[in-house]
Amino acid sequence: MNLVVPLPAFSDNYLWLVHNGQQAVVVDPGDAAPVLVALEQLQLQLQAIVLTHHHRDHTGGVTQLRQAHNCPVYGPVGEALPEPVTRVDAHTTLTLLGQPWQVLQVPGHTAGHIAWYCPTLGAQPALFCGDTLFSGGCGRLFEGTAEQMHHSLQQLAALPADTQVFCAHEYTVSNLRFALAVEPDNAALQQYHMWCLAQRDSGQPTLPSTIDREREINPFLRCEIPAVVRAAQQFEPSTSPTDPAQVLAALRAWKNVFA
Repeated sequence: MNLVVPLPAFSDNYLWLVHNGQQAVVVDPGDAAPVLVALEQLQLQLQAIVLTHHHRDHTGGVTQLRQAHNCPVYGPVGEALPEPVTRVDAHTTLTLLGQPWQVLQVPGHTAGHIAWYCPTLGAQPALFCGDTLFSGGCGRLFEGTAEQMHHSLQQLAALPADTQVFCAHEYTVSNLRFALAVEPDNAALQQYHMWCLAQRDSGQPTLPSTIDREREINPFLRCEIPAVVRAAQQFEPSTSPTDPAQVLAALRAWKNVFA
């Protein structure tokens, strides 16, 4: 059985450490220190480092970890990463911790952003999606387009409903405040918001989420729902009700200025 451990870093990052009791894989280690501490405490050998995109809060600890554990690093093609890196794309499947890890290309937040999907990591499939999909939200469009992000999110939404979603940031409560502004009458969203508030009040993560939950509560996965379309049009009246990418663009622009 493989276990997934959240390692908090910076103000709101999670560095995900996946292990089988002997070997480990770390996803997006922006800081080496918490990873090194966890590896020592759990007496694990680092088998590999996997990256989703080039931002420093996801890659800053790579060089130190590679030097300490002499392990390979896997990351997306076309992005500036700490070398040496074995480049991967949507045609890549790796065997890590004895399980298949599939690469999904999900541009939008960055031009070359990828996600890692393991259908057999534990009792449920697992998705490590970096900054593409957050619980209740999605990443900012720094390098990609709304069309790319919509396509990427739809690709993730099509994964099995019970897939556990391991996002890279604890943004859930703030995302849900925005989601409630978009869909105030969404009962599943209201209930989830209360649960997440209780989790954070007790010092616990809101993650992982699941694909099924995100389909129910995340406005960026619901760009064809009439209530979401109407809310997007209230912010940007020119939004086409038949173009979900335009709806997403309006929602993302609104989220960027939402207080």
